[in-house]
Amino acid sequence: MATWHPHLWHPTTQVATADPPLRAVRARGALLELEDGRQLIDAISSWWVTLHGHAEPEIAAAVAAQAQTLEQVIFANFSHPPAEALATALSARTGLERLFFSDNGSTAVEVALKIAWQWWRNQEEAGTPGAATRRRLIAFDGAYHGDTFGAMALGERSLFSAPFEPLLFEVARAPWPATWWHDDGVEAREAAALERLEQLLEEVPTAAVILEPLVQGASGMAMVRPSFVRGVAERVQAAGALLIADEVMTGFGRTGALFAHHLAAIQPDLIALSKGLTGGFLPMGVTMASERLFEGFRDAEQPRRTLFHGHSFTANPLGCAAANASLALLERQAERFTGFEARHRPHLEALARHPRLRRPRLLGTVAAVELAVERPGYLNPVGRELQRRVLEQGVFLRPLGQVVYLLPPLCLSDAQLEQCYAAIGRALDDL
Repeated sequence: MATWHPHLWHPTTQVATADPPLRAVRARGALLELEDGRQLIDAISSWWVTLHGHAEPEIAAAVAAQAQTLEQVIFANFSHPPAEALATALSARTGLERLFFSDNGSTAVEVALKIAWQWWRNQEEAGTPGAATRRRLIAFDGAYHGDTFGAMALGERSLFSAPFEPLLFEVARAPWPATWWHDDGVEAREAAALERLEQLLEEVPTAAVILEPLVQGASGMAMVRPSFVRGVAERVQAAGALLIADEVMTGFGRTGALFAHHLAAIQPDLIALSKGLTGGFLPMGVTMASERLFEGFRDAEQPRRTLFHGHSFTANPLGCAAANASLALLERQAERFTGFEARHRPHLEALARHPRLRRPRLLGTVAAVELAVERPGYLNPVGRELQRRVLEQGVFLRPLGQVVYLLPPLCLSDAQLEQCYAAIGRALDDL
């Protein structure tokens, strides 16, 4: 029987009402094995990080080999081959020349924000016309960018950030015209959203605009069309502001392309990456930046223009080794992420006909649908009840309130995918 450990504090969990945590003892591929011997399909990739599958042999071997060579070194004074190889590879694939290491998705966003803000302050000190007035930050309704303070401020104000509201800086917000299958009103919402963004950009000189390209993950897998993202990028760049793409969730094949900004055909100034970066093996975040931004911090006469930011485990060689192995595997088996949407589609089409569901949407490896409820929101208990019923059938989900989604590891078999959808269907019938 599952129980609470007397010394652990679990994330985003109200211990007074939540079920005690399941005790995992091992995992392989798409399966988690519990202490009691049960096996569960990990249908959400353990919070979206387990990209290829658990205990992926190639990544495990790369980490083991690196651990016997160089496990850690202070990156403020040293470089090493795994970091250099990863920087070269990601620069070639993102179109951005510089890579800054951090520890997770929130810190990758924090670094992007600090680079964008300080770059303008450095430009101001250098006497660049107009730089001093660029102090507005713009994000989108519904956004989630992490739980550290800067990332929290950029995100939608919610129950996650409410206790800290007095400590969060002001951010202007534009609408996010989320869409779904058979959505007849999307074009009008997109036009209104882009018009509002234009107004915000014209009202006050803007330093940077941040968005999750194509999919807002934590807010309920809220998807927009590539044309909208292109419209945003065009307006931001025309206004001379910096564009930050938060690809913490959407990166590394999750949207059906290596990166979501490839599908949208845009070139951001900064990109935050994490989650699938190391294939789920080790915590690591990176922020990609253009050479133009990097050069804005190079100044022999004014050392205060340095980016004074760092983490103890910056560019950890084990994480870099895992990331290099994961990226190589991802590209060698690209058909696994480029073809996943076609695997989802027939199952989602059938599930979406259930009378209790609405707003199905699909992009790459991400499939989502909503339970029709009177009071939607993260705290609606209907998601937890569905989670329990699906768990009884050997599938692990973690609905976002009334939003039920699948974001499985790439190794998931056709039979396992069918099992996931069948379990959701049966659970809906019993609710």
